[in-house]
Amino acid sequence: MKIFYYSKFKQQFKKLPKEVKSLAIKKEKIFRINPFDLHLKTHKLHGELGEFWAFSINYQYRIIFDFADKNIIRFYAVGKHNIY
Repeated sequence: MKIFYYSKFKQQFKKLPKEVKSLAIKKEKIFRINPFDLHLKTHKLHGELGEFWAFSINYQYRIIFDFADKNIIRFYAVGKHNIY
């Protein structure tokens, strides 16, 4: 699986608190093994973002992504729940 990081995602990631960045890296490792691991709480978004998915870094922070194809995932945004 290949993950592409959009520039918006990269900018938002840089602004995250240090402990959230560390946890996000750990969660991405789990994601690479199984995007639907129960620890990630992966879910499909609705409404205007209906083509996207999200998974939890912790209770407050999420990563928004989509599946470009079977082996390519694109990370669009990272932040608190209000990034939806």
